[in-house]
Amino acid sequence: MADQPEVHVRPYWELTFDADGDPEPGRRDRLLREAHQVRDLVVFAHGWNNDRSVATRLYDRFFAPFPALAPNAHLGYVGVLWPSMRFADEPIPDFDPALAAADTTPRTTLDSGTRAALVEMFPHGKPLVDQLARLLDEQPDSDTAFDQFGGLVRQLVGIRPAALGADVREEGAHTAPAMLQQNTQDVCVEFAEALEATVGAASIRWPGGVVKAWKGAHELLRQATYFAMKKRAGKVGQAGLGPFLGRLAHDAPDVRVHLVGHSFGARLVSFALAGLDPAAHNVKSVTLLQGAFSHYAFANRGVLKGQQARVDGPLVSCYSHFDTALSTMYPIASRLADDDKGAFDLGLRWGAMGFDGIQDVAGAVRLTLADVLRAGLPGKGCASVDAAQVVRNGPPPSGAHSDICHEELARVVLGAGRIA
Repeated sequence: MADQPEVHVRPYWELTFDADGDPEPGRRDRLLREAHQVRDLVVFAHGWNNDRSVATRLYDRFFAPFPALAPNAHLGYVGVLWPSMRFADEPIPDFDPALAAADTTPRTTLDSGTRAALVEMFPHGKPLVDQLARLLDEQPDSDTAFDQFGGLVRQLVGIRPAALGADVREEGAHTAPAMLQQNTQDVCVEFAEALEATVGAASIRWPGGVVKAWKGAHELLRQATYFAMKKRAGKVGQAGLGPFLGRLAHDAPDVRVHLVGHSFGARLVSFALAGLDPAAHNVKSVTLLQGAFSHYAFANRGVLKGQQARVDGPLVSCYSHFDTALSTMYPIASRLADDDKGAFDLGLRWGAMGFDGIQDVAGAVRLTLADVLRAGLPGKGCASVDAAQVVRNGPPPSGAHSDICHEELARVVLGAGRIA
């Protein structure tokens, strides 16, 4: 059957949510009926993926080591599908070998795959995408063209106050995101300079002025789109996955749930804790892989302050300094999604959890991957795990952001969940 998942572990279920967090009832009800047959349920939420096939290939590769690593466990697996996207020029290691080996010079025009994905994610936006593609192709030498480009991006992603998904309480308090309110040409130049840094000055030497600004315009569109996906991930987690887990606790009270999220999927499973019924205590571990949200999210200033207490076990953030999507682009886009206040240290003030782990949470521990594989994880609280030992491969501008399909990380998930 065409609807059969391309995932080889069994039993495997899928949960599908729309942009508002509403579940597809057939798949939801099937999982609620059948979940009692397992003891431990690993629930994985993808990050930016264009379609179901990319997400299920990720799940198939990541879940593959689990049966051999825990042969006596009664494991079940869930793939969460939610409407997200990535730009088609970003390879996933081992999935797109031809693309990964191609010229790493950042793209400045919209390829057909990305155009199709944008239209699918923003169904009202085909005329806007067509106009954006034309401007990127023509790159006119005028301030008016940049103003038009910024306005089209703003319309496409539906930016409104606080629309980019705040992770700390002081974000999102202003009238509009600075990324799309400041002078568009200046913002594009800043993104172009960041791209030069990720690729290396020896690889690209862009001239200044308007030419350089258009090199960053493609990245502005990418980042505005991804921050709209970031907001959506939080909504799907809190309004969709969290309430579902509460129902699961009622219908299958003996099932132990282990949440795993990659990139914005890490934000999704984290916000599921905020949407979890207070009476539910079935979430036994959370593992965040290259989380694309603020490293302060669980701190006193964070919007998820204290939510780690909803986990009857550890909340683990795996991070890597090889992740240039989070080390370079995310902090710049995060600052431009709010304002310049406090930006004296860009990486610290606007850093992502997947680059340097969980910050400013009392009692949180920091470990290397070797530490975890040798001695295990704490039984409770937040733990940051430096996974650069294995999360290290991938070309710019994303670097190792999607390099997560490793047996060592499967062992982290199993260890966090105390799965024998």
